[in-house]
Amino acid sequence: MAEMNFLYLLVFSALFRVGLIFYGEWQDSHLEVKYTDVDYFVFSDASSLMLSGKSPYDRSTYRYSPLIAFILIPNSFIHKSWGKFLFSTADLLVGQLIHRILVLRGVPQKLGTWCAAVWLFNPSTFTIGTRGNCEPVVCSIILWILLCLMNDKLLQAAIWYGLVVHLRVYPIIYALPIILLLDPVYYQGGKKPLLSKWSSRESESISRMLNLLGNLITWRRVMFAVISGSTFFILTGLCFYLYGWDFLHEALLYHLTRTDPRHNFSIYFYHIYLHYEHELSIPEKLISFLPQFIVQLIIILRFALDLPLCLFLQTVAFVAFNKVVTAQYFVWFFCLLPLLLPWNKMKLKWRGSACIFLWIGAQMHWLFWGYLLEFRGKNVFFQLWVGSLLFLAANTFVIVSVIRYHSYSPLFRPAKHE
Repeated sequence: MAEMNFLYLLVFSALFRVGLIFYGEWQDSHLEVKYTDVDYFVFSDASSLMLSGKSPYDRSTYRYSPLIAFILIPNSFIHKSWGKFLFSTADLLVGQLIHRILVLRGVPQKLGTWCAAVWLFNPSTFTIGTRGNCEPVVCSIILWILLCLMNDKLLQAAIWYGLVVHLRVYPIIYALPIILLLDPVYYQGGKKPLLSKWSSRESESISRMLNLLGNLITWRRVMFAVISGSTFFILTGLCFYLYGWDFLHEALLYHLTRTDPRHNFSIYFYHIYLHYEHELSIPEKLISFLPQFIVQLIIILRFALDLPLCLFLQTVAFVAFNKVVTAQYFVWFFCLLPLLLPWNKMKLKWRGSACIFLWIGAQMHWLFWGYLLEFRGKNVFFQLWVGSLLFLAANTFVIVSVIRYHSYSPLFRPAKHE
């Protein structure tokens, strides 16, 4: 019965998304404000160029792997909304993978369905695919990698990890926690690792993490690194062979060195805006990078064994401290949030509501000043920067609250406990 309830939820979610895609077509034709994401028009133009034998990078502002343009080629001869249906399918797949991961970890079917619904009916997520943004594809691959690790399909996990880093650079931050998770203590006698169940609560010791760091070189870790790295370099090399430096600069180097003078949620945007004509000095680049690096390292060393928690905290911190922050980045951690809910002791009535309203409130406050700047032409750059600081504070509050109220549960348990 619980499986049927989830199936009904998935079918309703699919119909809802189909309705949004058709509504988006109507809004694009009748209203000044378009429903379709501007990036979708970029994807479509790039795929048309690819179909005609040209480079997708002939389309200005196309800064993605050629694979994204390739899978949207049917936009030209099936329907212009092909990509929206494809991305929305990936969106639904994320919900299904969330449910599968939770049930595999011993979470009751009903609770797993509710957690999946947090993704499927989140306004920030069900609009992202239907508007034509490719992020659900990336999210679904990340969850599939997690599922492969849980099922001891290390070869698959490594190949998909190399692919997802090729598509979007940011998942590279997950490399170290995945490597740490592949500890020999979980792989005794050639058997698949034992999953920690939802009902269990285990504590982590500092000595356990020190043992992990002291025994980094194992064949599983080397295999994962070699295969994922080879996949990444093969795909990147092939794309470089086909499209040259345009690909390398637009799809990879641009994202590593990107600085955006336009207003965005990042606390660094105001400084970049004031000094955009002058290249940032090495100390300035270091200052902007160090907080992100330090926070990432602390989170990994403390929570790597509880992989879903670690990936969520890493992603929130990475986005919050990044030099460029846009709303589409929030989807990166929204897909990981439902994986934590069964282990979270935060009461929705108090702390949970505080996290939700503080995070949304800080975002709305920033958007208010952004509206005055962009649509009213007001000089409110300083107020917008203050809004960015408040948004960083809200993200920090969420991170601290999640850590404080989370029941630590390593993904695997040592085989000797069996």
